[in-house]
Amino acid sequence: MNIKSSINSFLTIILSCVFYLMMTSTIKAQVYQQTAQKSDFWQHVRFGGGLGLNFGNNFTNINVAPSAVYQVNEYFAAGIGLSGSYVKQKNYYDSYIYGASIITLFNPLPEIQLSAELEQLRVNNTYTQFNPHIEDDFWNTALFLGAGYRVENFTIGVRYNVLFKESNNVYSEAFLPFVRIYF
Repeated sequence: MNIKSSINSFLTIILSCVFYLMMTSTIKAQVYQQTAQKSDFWQHVRFGGGLGLNFGNNFTNINVAPSAVYQVNEYFAAGIGLSGSYVKQKNYYDSYIYGASIITLFNPLPEIQLSAELEQLRVNNTYTQFNPHIEDDFWNTALFLGAGYRVENFTIGVRYNVLFKESNNVYSEAFLPFVRIYF
């Protein structure tokens, strides 16, 4: 092996090491830059939900239902919701209902909103007009398909529970009106 080939080999090794160090530092800088940038995930999340209060002659109904959706694009959003309610008719019954739901929203036109919502509720009813009291505890699953008229963040419409059972004592009808607001 002569001196010239040894120098060429040495320079090749040095240049390879320099190239390797430059590439790894460039890749590390890019990874750092990507992780340093803020994710735009939260810019696509919209929050909303419902709040219901109803008081009458020996009757109380309180409902809280927060939800959040991720706006994938101008046509489609998907998200989750929680629901909790307390209903009492004095000397007749007490009801505690709580659960969660998964919702998808589709806007084929800006004014039209179609929705599908799968809801799972735990229902705890106590009928106090009987002695001893009768307790009726069960899970209720609902699948709502809905359509509504939308103006910006506000939608009003009707939804249909395709799994409706009158015997479950959760919803009185399969068709239910809704008002939906997401900010």
